Amino acid sequence: MTKNYFIYLLILATCLSFTSSDKLPNEFFAKVIGVKDGDTIEILFKKDPIIIRLEHIDCPEKKQPFGQKAKQFTSDFCFGKKVKVINKGKYDRYRRLIATIEYEGKSLNKELVRNGYGLHFKKYSKDSSYTILEEQAKLQKKGMWSQEKLIEPWLFRKRKTSKSKKTN
Repeated sequence: MTKNYFIYLLILATCLSFTSSDKLPNEFFAKVIGVKDGDTIEILFKKDPIIIRLEHIDCPEKKQPFGQKAKQFTSDFCFGKKVKVINKGKYDRYRRLIATIEYEGKSLNKELVRNGYGLHFKKYSKDSSYTILEEQAKLQKKGMWSQEKLIEPWLFRKRKTSKSKKTN
């Protein structure tokens, strides 16, 4: 192989591996094309689909009480709409962009907590405004707070994982 051929291949590989999501702006607008669950959506930005994990919160899993209602709330709030995505360029272990979603001046992240469909994910967030919203929803017995006994989504996932390890 010649030196020029090697350089050409290197440049080509670099170009092919780049997508617009590699260097996203901290704030941008994009259309919501999918709702995976209460705290995970898919957007289309410059023809690239991007999975977003909502920052600061955790919603019930689909198989938990209020999991489907959280997904429906998210869908009603933003599906098919052009939303503002605010992020710090961070991704979770599943390569989802961690972000806040706004539509018409309202934060989806905060609206989920305010309405009892999301919890403040204190393990990953120090934003006390979410704790206040959660306490208000709890006092008003909104959404998941209307249940006798609530299992936090992170404990539900942990319990599900430990059960599957026991069966193997």
